[in-house]
Amino acid sequence: MSVAVTFSRGDRCGFGFSGVSSVPGILQGIKVVDFGKYIAGPLCAGMLADLGADVVRVEKPGGGDDRYVAPATDSGEGSLFLYGNRGKRSLTLDTSKPEGLAVLHRMIAKADVVVANLSPSALAHFGLDYESVKALRDDIILVTSSTFPSNTPMRDALGLDSIGQVVSGGVYLTGEAGQPYKSATAYVDFGTAVSSAYAAMAALFNRERTGKGMHVESSLVGTALNVMAPILMEHAYGKAPRRPTGNRSPIGGPSDIIRTRDGWFVVSVLGNKLFARWAKFIGRPELVEDPRFSDDALRGVNGDALSEVMSEWAKDKSTDDCIKELVQIGLPAGPVLSPDDIMGGAMSLRESFFQQGSFGSETIMQMPTPIRFSGAPTRENITAPELGKHSREVLDDYGFSKDEIEMLIERNLV
Repeated sequence: MSVAVTFSRGDRCGFGFSGVSSVPGILQGIKVVDFGKYIAGPLCAGMLADLGADVVRVEKPGGGDDRYVAPATDSGEGSLFLYGNRGKRSLTLDTSKPEGLAVLHRMIAKADVVVANLSPSALAHFGLDYESVKALRDDIILVTSSTFPSNTPMRDALGLDSIGQVVSGGVYLTGEAGQPYKSATAYVDFGTAVSSAYAAMAALFNRERTGKGMHVESSLVGTALNVMAPILMEHAYGKAPRRPTGNRSPIGGPSDIIRTRDGWFVVSVLGNKLFARWAKFIGRPELVEDPRFSDDALRGVNGDALSEVMSEWAKDKSTDDCIKELVQIGLPAGPVLSPDDIMGGAMSLRESFFQQGSFGSETIMQMPTPIRFSGAPTRENITAPELGKHSREVLDDYGFSKDEIEMLIERNLV
């Protein structure tokens, strides 16, 4: 992709950072024990850490399996771990032994929030079900997520992000007819984490008002169905049942990914005003009067014809030129970028959203929270914890004596 006025590659290829801030202090003093695994649980707790909570990640000696998925560091830690566990402290603890489980329960008794993405039966096995943790601290907030909700027959079924994607109908509608595709990103896991963090904040606010804790429960399937809800509601009402349409939108047009001389871009035209503007710009004003395109619904049904018109216009142009022209007349358009494009500086995304961090002696790239707060300083601690690095100080903070800490270390429980 060539350099364009509006969509340009940044000149700086280092780890720049500007404009994105998080707030140390909003949750200052809130203690979170994170028993999460992989994405939904750890990222929920990580978002609380972004807001200043003291989050302790608890994992087995040697490290949890999720620490080493898709290795990105010399010691094997993966990018999912580095991203979802930024700003936390690490405690290694052998909870397979009664003495280790007793340590965890003592910590819960002093914690404000417990995060665990485990099935209901697994929660009960570790003493992390709501009745058990409530017995340790009456006003505790327990935040859990599982694959299916606890009130369904599949409550204890294991699953990852892809299960939510496929059972929600989203995978069926992605791709072409006869060939479903799942998303390359774990949007169900990420959406569950965001919902859980939002609910945890609400539960903390409620506790301030009432003095009572609560169990906050989410599920991957619930998140996926929530994303799909408007489409499923259309289906239930018998209004224009959806079928796979590739990259083309079924609710307006032209709304598709269009090929250019040197790449691809997306254009999204929705509403009569934008359609009339597009038709005039493209040199086809008569399309406004065409009965096939009289409203968004019909433009969605007949979107193939509109995509052909758009493709013909773009085929000999560069991606940058197409986007520049469309944006100048107020139409939503953007380039299809690869990871190489983004990390190479396209649209200044790398320097705007990513930041230099460290892991041990290594320099890594890290992404802080993308949320902006006016007048807030940048949170400095965005480093994911080395395994067990904070075990001694965490146990000390949670009221364990020096002799107890040494005994736990000697017995390989920590």
